[in-house]
Amino acid sequence: MSVLINSFQWFIGLGSNVFLPIIIFILGIIFGLKPGKALMSGITVGIGSIGLGLVLNLLSGSLGNAIQEMGNHYGSSLNILDLGVGVGGPLAFSTSLGLMMIPISLVVNILFVFLGLTRTLNVDIWNFWFPIFMGMITQSITGNFAFGLVGGIIAVMIQWLLADINQKKTSEFFGYPGIAISHMMVNSGAIIARPLNWVFDRIPGLNKIDLDAESLTKRFGIFGDTVFIGLIIGAIVGIFAKYDAAKVGNLAISTAAVMKIMPKMVAMFMEGLGPIAEAASDFANNKLGGRQVNIGMDAALVVGHSAVMSTSILLVPISLALALVLPGNQVLPFGDLAFFAFAIAMMVPFFKGNVIRTVLGSAIYVVACLYLSTWLAPIMTDVFNLASFDVGTTGLVTMLLAALWPVVLYVLALKYLGIFGVITIGILVILIMYYINKVKKISYFQ
Repeated sequence: MSVLINSFQWFIGLGSNVFLPIIIFILGIIFGLKPGKALMSGITVGIGSIGLGLVLNLLSGSLGNAIQEMGNHYGSSLNILDLGVGVGGPLAFSTSLGLMMIPISLVVNILFVFLGLTRTLNVDIWNFWFPIFMGMITQSITGNFAFGLVGGIIAVMIQWLLADINQKKTSEFFGYPGIAISHMMVNSGAIIARPLNWVFDRIPGLNKIDLDAESLTKRFGIFGDTVFIGLIIGAIVGIFAKYDAAKVGNLAISTAAVMKIMPKMVAMFMEGLGPIAEAASDFANNKLGGRQVNIGMDAALVVGHSAVMSTSILLVPISLALALVLPGNQVLPFGDLAFFAFAIAMMVPFFKGNVIRTVLGSAIYVVACLYLSTWLAPIMTDVFNLASFDVGTTGLVTMLLAALWPVVLYVLALKYLGIFGVITIGILVILIMYYINKVKKISYFQ
């Protein structure tokens, strides 16, 4: 077992820019692509991954420093540190439970695909971290390593279920046939968006406003352009961080650059994934009796959409203002301010690209995350301590965008029913999988 764990630790240690192209190449061969074409798909995906990483690092680095300065000036009364979901991967893969979950997840996923219980073949290994995190919560609350594994396995099932439910809507909106977004964090937001959109449809005045990114540009000219919005928000953040003129200018241009470059990097990513998705479809038709198989990928594929980027940038000042005025909140958004796009990206299709609804719905979602991350902070701190993960503070820590309803569902089930509560969740998930994939054979949220 130790050899297997060490092997996966070495593989993960290569970094996603290396192991993802390898996985794509192997999948291409399995699905019947010629070796040369499979290799080029893998290399192209790797190039796209590097490009996305560079753009995201630019966003998180430039905004991150400014946000820290803002926190120093305005957030002294908020005493729970938001580490951000960026530490989720290193946290999860630094544990034995996390490394064991990789082969277990892959084997169970393949089994479920062949049984027809899921249509998502998830190759987004890096984002296994969120189900692993839920397994660590299970271990932390129960004090049992084996129960942690059970919790993690059920969490990956939830991940596939959410990917199946949301696939049709998001694939059609973003134009990615054969691709499912399997990222737990972004799928959780998508589930919340549908009832919110139902409410918005019934609010007089709001239900008449329909502004997508293209309409904003047409109506407001340069002031509605996503690049210009990025420029303005970057400048505002810089001013509130009390930067000098040069730093304000650099931050403004950096934020605008992200808005312009991100869609191009996503296009590069999809150039590599296209042949794999087509080959998977052919493989399913020939070997699985025509059963649909979607390749599960990271939310990075959808964060480049103009409505997503505009909303995520606007959420920076909105979330900081909410944190300061909401009674009972103890979390100052910090680490996750650069990752809003990964929480709200798949809300956009259910709001039909309407930027006004997306901003409003996302702000409501942030309010829930602030309160839930405050409530979950003691448990999240215990999880970091369980993994002996140095967070550089003696106080409570949390991850704002990890305070999602699946985590709350787990915690409540464990608090009141113990491991049997999580097992009950697992049984319900399998029954829903069977219903939507074997009985109805539809995506529920169409």
